[in-house]
Amino acid sequence: MKSKETIQEDEERIRKWVRELPDDKRLQFFQQTEQALKDPDTYAALNYLFIAGLHHFYLGKWLRGFINLSIFITGAVLLFTQFTAAGLLLLIGITVIELKDLFYSQLVVQDYNNGVMEKIYHNLVKG
Repeated sequence: MKSKETIQEDEERIRKWVRELPDDKRLQFFQQTEQALKDPDTYAALNYLFIAGLHHFYLGKWLRGFINLSIFITGAVLLFTQFTAAGLLLLIGITVIELKDLFYSQLVVQDYNNGVMEKIYHNLVKG
């Protein structure tokens, strides 16, 4: 994961690029980003639910979302079998792993949004 400073520098660099766009391109940029950017609070709320993976789906990280959701479901099912300890271990493990995303949700989403803005900017400049 990038540092907070690096993510903020990336955002400032993109904002500088956008300020230099002609008015019509800048308007297109803002219209497109308004639809594409993700909300850090929604990401954090999905992570709080501890149904592991939902916050990854929100950012379009389908593979990681399916892996986390599968581990979570497997752990939950194992709780009701003779392998209760294994199920509990899986649930604790996935929770510990996902706590990092919860604590850094603002940065995770800001970094994601920077990538979206940069892609939109480059598409506008090329087109």
